Amino acid sequence: MTASPLAPAWLDHPENVNTLRPVQWAAGVARTAHGELAMQGIPVSALAEQFGTPLFVLDENDFRARAAGFKTAFDDAFRGLCGGVDVYYAGKAFLCTEVARWVGAEGLRLDTCSGGELAVAAAAGVPGADLSLHGNNKSVAEITRAIQMGVGRIVVDSLDELERVIRTADSLGQRANVMLRITPGVHASTHEAIATAHEDQKFGLSILADPSGTSPALAAVDRALAAANVNLLGLHAHIGSQIFEAEGFAMVARTMLGILAQIRELHGVELGELDLGGGYGIAYTEQDHPSTPAKLAAQMAGVVQEQCALLEIACPRISIEPGRAIAGPSTFTLYEVGVRKDVQVEDEAGALHPRRYISVDGGMSDNPRPVLYDAQYTAVLAGRMTQNDAIISRVVGKHCESGDIVVKDVYLPEDVTAGDLLAVPATGAYCWALSSNYNYLTRPAVVAVRDGQARLIVRRETEADLLARDMGV
Repeated sequence: MTASPLAPAWLDHPENVNTLRPVQWAAGVARTAHGELAMQGIPVSALAEQFGTPLFVLDENDFRARAAGFKTAFDDAFRGLCGGVDVYYAGKAFLCTEVARWVGAEGLRLDTCSGGELAVAAAAGVPGADLSLHGNNKSVAEITRAIQMGVGRIVVDSLDELERVIRTADSLGQRANVMLRITPGVHASTHEAIATAHEDQKFGLSILADPSGTSPALAAVDRALAAANVNLLGLHAHIGSQIFEAEGFAMVARTMLGILAQIRELHGVELGELDLGGGYGIAYTEQDHPSTPAKLAAQMAGVVQEQCALLEIACPRISIEPGRAIAGPSTFTLYEVGVRKDVQVEDEAGALHPRRYISVDGGMSDNPRPVLYDAQYTAVLAGRMTQNDAIISRVVGKHCESGDIVVKDVYLPEDVTAGDLLAVPATGAYCWALSSNYNYLTRPAVVAVRDGQARLIVRRETEADLLARDMGV
């Protein structure tokens, strides 16, 4: 069968609709001898029967291996420059107490963005020194909790927030460990909604001079160094998410090292730490070709070494914050097919072409990323193999929104029907974490599979959970 004129240019018609592209899936995913998708040998039909659908299916072995892989690769690349790298798992991608324990066991630290995430870390027993706290509007309560927990670093986002940290530390009579988040002006090649290093957005302290002639970034350095109860560790930058080109990370490293050299010149102080953020891209569809931790680490280490030599400064202790690149590929979402319908779509020449809509039992409540910023996914028929032709399809959810699209464009077998199981790969990051109860749907469970054994790590919500906060009940 030929490609559909409705398909985007990057989407090829598959020679075999049953084939899996390994880079999009966790290492433990394969088809059984009978053609059914399985996680570490457990067929999806068994997972659906035991845990229900929609269901996030997480390969714990794969998650841990990716976490350890980042630590090993960056330690190896930077050992001769700064003794290794501190890898902070970006908990915002997906966090629960089990995940917090896994990353600690693999030698990583944990980055949090709220009091709630701090609470999860505390419940998991993560030492305060292994935590960081991000966020552009941390409350006094969150800052207080972080200082009392002995959080390793509070990443300060603005001059206002720096004053809030100073006042809180003074009132507690304790020192706050602080990094300053700088806006380096690097325009990352990614969607505008997840690019975070350009000037016109909410994050970070600008390096550009304001009307007074001083940049907010350097003003924050002056203030932090002068504050008695602030321990200024270093600087932080993050250019965005889902980035494939290494040059963006190289540019931010050059810029940030230049600022460290400027601080040394102004204050005679060499700040000892530099966080280069995260945002490493993963493969959601066949158009995505991610790098590896080893390649990224080698490229970044080369730039840092060269720039430090040029500026004649000591290499600071480097840290990074991968989240999506660890959690994303480790998980797929399992759905059950409900209704389907075929529509005729008119092209620019007025010709009609068929598109199939396949509705599943989840949607934007368990994956809002396609609605938020046009994120692309793929899907496969999971419960069986087929010899039928592949037709251009759109996988949609059950919510009362026309934009409730899970997979915008995908070739699926013509014989997909009600009761079939579909699997959407690479849903481990920012899917469960962004999930909601829209239309009063209950949020899905998360099942972790380790060494061929499946267990719940986050249970499915119930209608009783939905009504528990309704004071009229």
